[in-house]
Amino acid sequence: MKLVYIISLGCVKNLVDTEIASGSLVVNTIGLTSTPENADIYFVNTCSFIQSARDEAEEIIEEALAWKENKPAGKIIIAGCLVNWDKNLTFNKKYPEVDAWIHSDDIANLADVIKSLYLSKKETSTRKKIHLHQKSEPEYIYNEKTPRIQLTLPHIAYLKIADGCNNDCTYCTIPTIRGKLRCRTVNSILKEARNLIANGVKELILIAQDLAAFNIDSEDENLAALLIKLDALKGDFMLRLLYIHPCHLTKEIIDIIAKSNHIFHYLDLPLQHISNKILKAMNRRITQSEIIQKIKYIKSKIPDVAIRTTFITGFPGETEDDFQILKNFIEKTKFSRIGFFTYFREPNTPAALLQNQVPYETALKRKNILENIQKNISSEFNQKLIGQNISITIDGFLDDGSALARSFMDAPEVDNVIIIPNSQNLIPGNSYLVTINQADENTLSASPVSS
Repeated sequence: MKLVYIISLGCVKNLVDTEIASGSLVVNTIGLTSTPENADIYFVNTCSFIQSARDEAEEIIEEALAWKENKPAGKIIIAGCLVNWDKNLTFNKKYPEVDAWIHSDDIANLADVIKSLYLSKKETSTRKKIHLHQKSEPEYIYNEKTPRIQLTLPHIAYLKIADGCNNDCTYCTIPTIRGKLRCRTVNSILKEARNLIANGVKELILIAQDLAAFNIDSEDENLAALLIKLDALKGDFMLRLLYIHPCHLTKEIIDIIAKSNHIFHYLDLPLQHISNKILKAMNRRITQSEIIQKIKYIKSKIPDVAIRTTFITGFPGETEDDFQILKNFIEKTKFSRIGFFTYFREPNTPAALLQNQVPYETALKRKNILENIQKNISSEFNQKLIGQNISITIDGFLDDGSALARSFMDAPEVDNVIIIPNSQNLIPGNSYLVTINQADENTLSASPVSS
């Protein structure tokens, strides 16, 4: 049996693609290994959203080439977003030692690619070219029948309901990398959700480039309709929503979350900026006042809501006044969680052609200022939790026997963690009531509440 060593880079949407690739292998009697030394094939599913992601992908390719030097018969397969992004085959030409470059649409056929690499040399040469990125735009979207191996913790699973994006933000390469928006059917998603819940998943995390764009022109199949049906499913589970473009977030969706039994009071709402001038230049299709009104409505309907957002500093044309508007907004709104990014001038995006590009040093300085503000906000919020009892879910354990946990306010691997010392008796995936004893801006310590 051939064994494949897998590396998955980038976002959790990419991780789902990697799980689908893994499913393709297992149903075709190709094995997986956690160590490259045991592998016959080195498979990398790449990210290419920004330059740093492409740099990381290139570093991993170099590691794969070093692996191949010790395994001349080994095969290297590079897949995903980097392949989609690289229209000029720059990486393909730079790394001729790579045996196959796979478009994201072909990831579900990874087993067929591997089989083709072990045909005769003449056939392999012909077949290999088939798996170069020949497509002008991605079109694939998986369904509930697609083989998939869950690579997350057993009690957590990501449920991708759509792929691609039609928003066309001026700084973003996603539409050119992942293609236009295409959505699964509600029935397909419900069937997969039922299967995951039946297999022990307790936290289903809905993902897409923009959840609220899901079948946005259909009243019967849009996100609101989907959430109502998912919430009606039977079982011990909760839903978490990641990535909702604020311009598509409706009062109906907010009301459904507020009244639901199975949806965490957590919203991932990437705002990117608050200055009207910058929002317009980004093509965010929403204004400052509309954002403020939506946040006000969210908090009125869901008082305990945790809102995660992201902001970009140094977007072309961002003046000191624009930055102060953003800074004041963050100080006043007091978001639960924020990720900050400096603007990256991505080739072939409208923003790259804008005048008044902001120096990187200025963008970084502004980012650091905002991070310090949010650090204080987060620390103050967490300090108020000391002495309170909250419900948490156990994710795993540290070497010293302390349990690692999260509350409803925390998505896996991106938000706060709660450490519970001397808790080997707690069960991963189960929920417990704990008392918060200590806290800083992103780590809390707790102890179980006695029964």
